[in-house]
Parts: sequence; structure tokens; C-alpha cells
Amino acid sequence: MTSISGPNFSPDFTERQCADFGPQRLAYSAQINEATQAAPGVIFCGGFRSDMGGTKALALASWAAERKQNFVRFDYFGHGSSTGTFTDGTISHWRGDIPHILDTLTQGPQILVGSSFGGWLSTLAALDRPDRVAGLVLIAPAIDMTERLMWDRFSDRARAKLESEGLIYDPSEYDPEGYPITQNLILDGRNHLLLGDTINISVPVRIVHGQQDTAVPWQLSLELAERLATDDVEMHFLKGGDHRLSEPHQIDALIRLIEELLDKNTQN
Repeated sequence: MTSISGPNFSPDFTERQCADFGPQRLAYSAQINEATQAAPGVIFCGGFRSDMGGTKALALASWAAERKQNFVRFDYFGHGSSTGTFTDGTISHWRGDIPHILDTLTQGPQILVGSSFGGWLSTLAALDRPDRVAGLVLIAPAIDMTERLMWDRFSDRARAKLESEGLIYDPSEYDPEGYPITQNLILDGRNHLLLGDTINISVPVRIVHGQQDTAVPWQLSLELAERLATDDVEMHFLKGGDHRLSEPHQIDALIRLIEELLDKNTQN
């Protein structure tokens, strides 16, 4: 059996042609059961500055191995083992990563599991590939992150520095050096905002959010649920949960939601 983590783990790579940066290699790990290729698969879409070696990604990889569930995890452009420079990334560019994974590595319907930033990208991917996305499980989805969670809360001083220098470091409890945020990221993000109108997604959506989340307020998930066109939306709040939701009982709750959507798609 191929190692899913640790010193023996080695990712595979898929080449994505990029208009701005030329060919780029996205690192991924695919657990494919040929006997169940037609059944819904699961793709884990990680967070901002995260990679496919995170706690939730590895927990889902172990779950998928035990279940013989088709499962893909990957690193976005400029993240983890993928090529590219993080500060060159924009929402326009990252928006193309999930459709590339869908088109090149999977067959049939897929459940997208999007964590934080990955929740925004997964929602965008459901709009871009409605024929391939069978459901969304969103973990503390950072919808419209560049505007609502960055620009709107930046001080006047931080905004002025970003506009004059093109780069600031945004303090974060998850990165002691702060997240590097470019002016290009903020400006480009405005082309992909979703919360200003109805989000025309018809597939089932499950949202799980910790009410002690200081990075992405849980109220943002309520706003997202209101904007989704589908009526098949469920909200699951974990009163003691923070942004990571990486404790064993929290991951168990996440897995139950994924299994429920997989069963729902199998029955249909």
C-alpha cells in the first residue's frame, strides 16, 4: 500500500498550463479504487497557505483507504509541493486548480470538501463545473475572503502600505511571520465575490463551522447559506470548535457529513 504520509510519502504531479506563468506542476495524491470509479469520489481542497499534509487531509486519506473510497488531495499553485510562488497567486489563478484536478484526475461525480479558503474555491468550482460536482461539504468557508476577511478589516495604515508597496504581512495565529498579502490578490479577488447575489448552485451543501472561530466568523456561513440557490443546505455549528476543527470528534462529525452526501448520491 502506498504511504499516505511520513518520510515514505511522495506526491504525484499533474501539469497545468497557465497563461500567466507557463506550465506548472500541481502536487497531488490520488487513492483510486478501479472497481468503484463510477461512484462519487471525494476531493479535499485545503486552506490558505495549507497543504495536503494537514490533519484533516490525512484523516480523510486514512478514512478513504479504510472505506476504499476514491479520494484526491492536492496542493494549490504556490502551496506545499506544487510549483509556483505563493505571492504570484490570485483568486483567478487558484480558481482554476480545482477544475484542473476534476478534469484530469477524476471521473464521474465528485464531492468537494473545502476547508476555509478551500470552501470559497470549492463553491466557485461548483459554479464552473456543475456537471461534475455532486455536493459540497464546507468547513468554516472563507467566502469572499480577500474582501470580507482582509480588506474590510485592514487598518487605514495597512491599506495605504498595501497600495504603495504592493505587499503587507497580515498577522495570523497560524503563521508567526504573518500571511503575505499582495495588492494583486485583493484587486483580483473582487472579480470573484459571491455574497452580493444569489449563488446558483443546485447540489446539496453541508456547512460545518466552529463557534469559537476567530479567523472566519461563523456568521459568514449563515450569510452563505442564505445566498445559495439550493434548498438542500444544512448548517452544523460546533459550539466549542475553533477554525481548525481538527480534533478527533470534530473530524468524525465531518466524516459523517461526507458519508451522508456519498450515500445520498448513491441512492440517486
